[in-house]
Amino acid sequence: MFQQILVPVDLTEKSRTAVELACEFATGSKASVTLLHVIETIEHVTFDEMKGLYMRLETSAKNGLKELSERFEDQGIPVNSVVTYGHRTQGVVEYAITNRADLIIMASHRVDPDRPGHDWSTISYGVAILAPCAVLLVK
Repeated sequence: MFQQILVPVDLTEKSRTAVELACEFATGSKASVTLLHVIETIEHVTFDEMKGLYMRLETSAKNGLKELSERFEDQGIPVNSVVTYGHRTQGVVEYAITNRADLIIMASHRVDPDRPGHDWSTISYGVAILAPCAVLLVK
């Protein structure tokens, strides 16, 4: 059913649920998985001004992605780990378009029904609205 599963991760414990579910989906559909971490860049500050910080964040992200990818490798599931820079929502959507993802699985949070509209600016909501493919939000 699905061939290319994209799993955006923020490398917190919350992402692990999405990773576990992606592993189940990939096993069942013989899909490959890409774990994507987007490092949010600071607007109005050049990359070079923050290069030291960004490089430390990238090293940390690669280590975290390596740990998460072991779950897939242990089960013989093709997995790719990618770190990019930019706006997180836009980065996920652009990656999905460019790499023809047919499913995005990502962590989300519960919406507070007493505060309608408050949670609409989240990354997961933006990806769900803008993505060119199916999106499964894991709570």
